[in-house]
Amino acid sequence: MNDNHETIQQLQDAFFRFLKAEWRQKPVGGLTRSDIRILFCILDFENGGNPKPKISEISRRLQVTTPTVTQLIKKLIEEKLIERSVDPDDRRSVGIELTSKGKEVAKEADALFKESLGGLIDHLGLEESRHLADLLTKAYHYYNNRD
Repeated sequence: MNDNHETIQQLQDAFFRFLKAEWRQKPVGGLTRSDIRILFCILDFENGGNPKPKISEISRRLQVTTPTVTQLIKKLIEEKLIERSVDPDDRRSVGIELTSKGKEVAKEADALFKESLGGLIDHLGLEESRHLADLLTKAYHYYNNRD
């Protein structure tokens, strides 16, 4: 039981260090992580052939509530990073799309994120990086599938 307690403490310390490290990250263009996730999500829909996803689709993809996404969308519209697009065949259907400024910001954030991950790979080495990715995926599935 003592080994278990020590391992629990090590995992808890590691998770808290990750949270603290995230607070020190510099946001892109003054945007929050949540803002960037929305931009990435819309870009991902575009790349997948759905250039104007609905708020409900974005909510499902990000696994957050529709009201949460709606508030983030409002802010990003004010920042002129995204815009609403009404379907001409169904005026009730509104899609969300990136503006050219939104695409630039999303691409900049993506480049910084990939640069950061590249630095982690350089630090850990390829084999340990792959092992870390595998362990993080397993941890995600554990927490995602719990009752």
